Order: sequence, then structure tokens, then C-alpha cells
Amino acid sequence: MELSARRVGAVRVGEASETEHSPGGAGCFGWILIILSCIFILATFPLSIWFCIKVVKEYERAVIFRLGRIVPGGAKGPGIFWTIPCTDTFCLVDLRTVSFSVPPQEVLTKDSVTIMVDAIVYYRVFDPVMSVISVINVANVTHLLAQTTLQNMLGTKSLTSILTEREHMAQKMEKNLFDASKGWGIKVERVEIKDVRLPVALQRAMAAEAEAARDAKAKVIAAEGEMNASHALKEAAMVMALSPNALQLRYLQTLSEVASERNSTILFPVPINTMTTFTKK
Repeated sequence: MELSARRVGAVRVGEASETEHSPGGAGCFGWILIILSCIFILATFPLSIWFCIKVVKEYERAVIFRLGRIVPGGAKGPGIFWTIPCTDTFCLVDLRTVSFSVPPQEVLTKDSVTIMVDAIVYYRVFDPVMSVISVINVANVTHLLAQTTLQNMLGTKSLTSILTEREHMAQKMEKNLFDASKGWGIKVERVEIKDVRLPVALQRAMAAEAEAARDAKAKVIAAEGEMNASHALKEAAMVMALSPNALQLRYLQTLSEVASERNSTILFPVPINTMTTFTKK
């Protein structure tokens, strides 16, 4: 029973959408105009055929209005379609993806920081009939909707989340725009948050904070290096204390280094053990 009820509901929704787009009864006067127009076309044939044939490109669709009502069958195209010059008018709808840039918006974040944010929105028309009969200017409406959605969404976020979760916010904005515009026959395909501009004072404060963090890290690294060097010197001293010959070799190495750097006379006792007797006395 529940499944059948759902099917009946779906059928009713489909019938409602068809009746919404159907031309309905043209009326007696309307049929008279249509018949007279057909007679005029036949009377001026074949000259009138050039006014009846219209060509629609692959990326376009034509929404035809006959006496102010949409012709059954929805949008026409691509290819050739026929119109009655005296009673039919049509509107071409481009189905290609359109991109526009949202101008920088001044947004107050959740933690009371004023920033400037701009974005890029990509959208396309997936229902030509709804895009014509629902809104006057699809591009203008989408622009305004993107601006208000960007302000409302970023107003609930903190500055840290805006800077670190930019991709997640773009996906959420895309979903919100699609939910709001799908009734107009528009599909928002992608949203990109282009730039986030911070106040100059806040930029300086963040730069000072980052510099202080780097200085602290450098001091920690230098202290760790000093500690490792002291441990290495302690171990070297213990090894030299156990082996006097190693200490003599270290003296000789130091002598060669000093002699290569400075041109001076150096008195160095050889062997070094001769100095130990004087020190003991």
C-alpha cells in the first residue's frame, strides 16, 4: 500500500508538472488566429517558409510560446524547428557552463574579525523552460544569491576555520546554492573561494606571532645542539683520559690547524710528556 501510494504521488507530481508547462486551451479567438496564420503561410508559400524555419545550435534550446503559452514538448533543439510567425515567439537558452566572480564581500566572522572574501561560481541551465518562466534574469539572480550565501555562511565561521577549511566551505556553499536555485532550472556545478583578505593590523599581529614562534623554535634547536655537543665533548674527554696517545694526537692535529691558519712561531714541547714532570713538581 505504501509503495502504491508513492507511485500515485509520483504520477500526480508528473501530471502537475506537465499541466504547468502545457498550453491548455487556446480559446476560440486563439484558434482563429492560428488558422488565419496558417492560411497566410500557405498563401505566401514558399516565401513564408524562410520565416517559419529556425535553427538551434547544439548548446542551445528554444522555448516556444504560442499565444503566450508554452508549446507542448518543452524546449526545442538542437537542429531545425518550425514556428508560426504571427502567433509564436521563442526564447533561446544557452546550456553551456557560465562562470562569474563574486565581488569582494565584507564579512564579520564568528570571532568578530572583519575580512574581505571573494569567490568564483560555475553554473549551467539544466531546465530551459523553468529558467525562462521562473526568473527574469538568470545571471543576475544567481549573482545576488551567491553574494548573500557567501556572507551568511562565512558569518558563522571563525577566522581560523575560514583560513584552514576553505575547500570544505566551498563544497557547502555549492550545496546551498544548488538547493536554492534548482527550482529555477539552474545547477551550480562548482564554487571556489578565491581570496581572503585580512586587515593590515591583523596581518602584522599574525606575522609577529609567526616570527616569535620561529625564534622560539630556533632557540630550542640551538639549546639541543649545545646539549648534544657537551655530551660529545664529555665522551671525548673520557676516551682521551683512558688513552694518553690519543691526547697527543689531538695536540698534533690542533698544531697543524693553527699552523695552516696563522703564520706565526709556536713553541710546542715534544714529547708532551716532558711537561707533566714540571706540573707535578
